[in-house]
Amino acid sequence: MSTIEAAADPRNPHQMPLHRKVTYSFTDLSGNLLYCIISTYALYYFTEVYGLSMAVAGAILLVARFFDAFDAPVWGVIIDHTHTRWGQSRPWFLWMAVPFSLFVFLLFCAPPISDPTARAWYAGVVYVLAGISYTGMSAPITSVLPNLTSNPDERNVASTFRMVGGNIGNFLAVTFILPLSTKIGGSSTSPNGWRVAVGLYCLVALVLLIVAFLDMREQNIERTKPISIRDSFRAAKANWPWILVVVANVVFWIGFTARTAMLPYYFRYNVGDESWTSILNGISIIQVLGMMSVPFLCKRLHLWGTTLLALGFAGAGQIGLAVTGGNVPFMIVSWCIACLGTGTLCSLFVLMVTYSVDYGEWKNGIRAAGLLTAIGSSFCIKMGAGIGAFLPSQILSIAGFQEGVKAQSAGALTAIHFSFTWLPLIIFLLCMIPVYLYKRYEDQQDTVLGELKARANEAEAN
Repeated sequence: MSTIEAAADPRNPHQMPLHRKVTYSFTDLSGNLLYCIISTYALYYFTEVYGLSMAVAGAILLVARFFDAFDAPVWGVIIDHTHTRWGQSRPWFLWMAVPFSLFVFLLFCAPPISDPTARAWYAGVVYVLAGISYTGMSAPITSVLPNLTSNPDERNVASTFRMVGGNIGNFLAVTFILPLSTKIGGSSTSPNGWRVAVGLYCLVALVLLIVAFLDMREQNIERTKPISIRDSFRAAKANWPWILVVVANVVFWIGFTARTAMLPYYFRYNVGDESWTSILNGISIIQVLGMMSVPFLCKRLHLWGTTLLALGFAGAGQIGLAVTGGNVPFMIVSWCIACLGTGTLCSLFVLMVTYSVDYGEWKNGIRAAGLLTAIGSSFCIKMGAGIGAFLPSQILSIAGFQEGVKAQSAGALTAIHFSFTWLPLIIFLLCMIPVYLYKRYEDQQDTVLGELKARANEAEAN
């Protein structure tokens, strides 16, 4: 049987069977299962388990993120030029399953290297390789969807399955990896506990990716004309909505990552009970409600208005966390409000990037969805995450944070509190500026889409 198979229902050849929607969700589930461990606990692991200084660990996260952030457009070009008997995007789930799982495992392996410089180099190199392999696995998740079905409704449903799968992966990663490693190793700083716990997660992710590859079928219903790398970059010329989206998305991920990276430090040192780290990470599953509300809110508030509202929720939640004063119920409510905002924002920026692709085609006559979405999504996440982990690490280092001690100085505790609460708030407020400027594009969006449709009809008629 040909690898480019007909769909399950011959009466509707563009319909995806339920089992394929489920296995499609396995791709994002496996990606978040491992990558969210990195984004949430890499800084904590480097300092509290691996023994790197806060300044060195922060520098590694920043430099490595800057380095591997630029692999996003490269992967976009590679996938656009992939042609196999399995399809264009599908084979990358098989090819990247082992490298992705292996490099994440090696990152949390804590090899017994005595020289501090050698330890730093090991952490930095493996961190970059894990990031590159993640992009190679995650970029096809979006690019494969048009080849799974050409039915818009089916794509929306499949995308929803993917979103739910990704949130399940995030929930399992940030909620259970810390207590699991503690249970196995006897403490949250046990190298063996982290090694075994992350190894189990990597094994699960590996199996999920292979199952997704085996069940997936690219029908290649819609084939876009290949464009050169030069033309891809021309699509960004004078594409100011895309530039605004890139800036806003990077800024958002700086604030989001700063909050996430400081969470385990805040509850270990400021609250004195690190079990709250897993509890609040588990509660963050509530952000799914924010994602599900996006279609309804956008109909009433438009995309830019909904994004400002979500940033307002994220900011209000940060204020609540800053003034809780140890009030646990108030802290939980504030965390839920913040998660509703940030969860909604994760979906909104993806939509903004999509519409900026339309503007690039309207303005320059070139539709470079692969490159523009790779930079507008993967690049922004990695760049923002690198800066977001670096900023609080430097603040803590300046404030006198000491690695491996049970009690920190008053200055260090203040720095942790600021980096967990007020710093993300400031960054979310700054993010509102490019989002508000994006309103100008939405005011002419109907004109852009209408003219693109007219051009397509004219080309078809000729």
